[in-house]
Amino acid sequence: MRLSAIALIIPLALGLLVAPLAAEAQQATKGHRIGWLMSGSPPPDRDPFLEAFRQGLHDLGYAEGQNLIIEYRYAEGSQERLRDLAAELVRLKVEVIVAGGTSDAVGQGFVASLARPGGNITGLSNLMVDLPGKRLELLKETVPQSARIAVLANPGAPYHEPWISNLTMAARALGLQLHVVELRRADELDTAFAAMTQERADALILLEDSLLLSGLRGRIVDLAAKHRLPAMYAWRELVVAGGLMSYGPSQLDMHWRTAVYVDKILKGTKPADLPVEQPTKFEFVINLKTAQALDLTIPPSILFQADEVIR
Repeated sequence: MRLSAIALIIPLALGLLVAPLAAEAQQATKGHRIGWLMSGSPPPDRDPFLEAFRQGLHDLGYAEGQNLIIEYRYAEGSQERLRDLAAELVRLKVEVIVAGGTSDAVGQGFVASLARPGGNITGLSNLMVDLPGKRLELLKETVPQSARIAVLANPGAPYHEPWISNLTMAARALGLQLHVVELRRADELDTAFAAMTQERADALILLEDSLLLSGLRGRIVDLAAKHRLPAMYAWRELVVAGGLMSYGPSQLDMHWRTAVYVDKILKGTKPADLPVEQPTKFEFVINLKTAQALDLTIPPSILFQADEVIR
């Protein structure tokens, strides 16, 4: 299966836009055909990230059913099925495949470097090592009385070690103690929160990854509320779902930007000539309803910094 590819890298995840080298076989009279390949399950409701990607395509002049066909495939958590679906999309002669999966693009050899991918993969990256430390600073400013911070993390995530290292340095500078709770299986989640309670954690930071923790978002938000733990997340979507706060690149913006990369490849640009793009739009979101439920008063200095306050 010889492929040419473009990559979308979202926090803790590498999403690939893969184009068969025989893309010239796609006739303009039939419009373009691309694939949307995800490792998880189709969302039960509207998928805001897919909608952002579709909107980006629409803004660039593409219309599904007219000059564009999107083949949607979901692997339901099976790596074997993911490979089979990728092969199926190649047999369908799609020009581009948008796919998601956790990865260190450079470390795992997908690209030679972010500036010069040098092969068949490129895209957008928000695997930024210094983000956990920034989140810890905001959490400490929000909960100034906190001393012990629980860190929920999957040790199998590619960026686990550098993220923990960054958090450790930030905690040392802030005079905080970290309690890292490793989660290797979904059925360990209740035990993990019990360990946080036993360690008398004052607050929580989630180091999210698409291998495991992204599928547990709703339960994590619920358990944080149950254990009355102020929690910092990477994504706005968890704050909308009831989490306290988040800081990170805008996933909606990055999915919209993915359409730009697709457009460039469909118009003939080689993935090797498209540098991996770093995020340009960050968002700091606070849920005041959750703060009130936790009997937490958000300092004015934090509210001033917020890009969005959910009331």
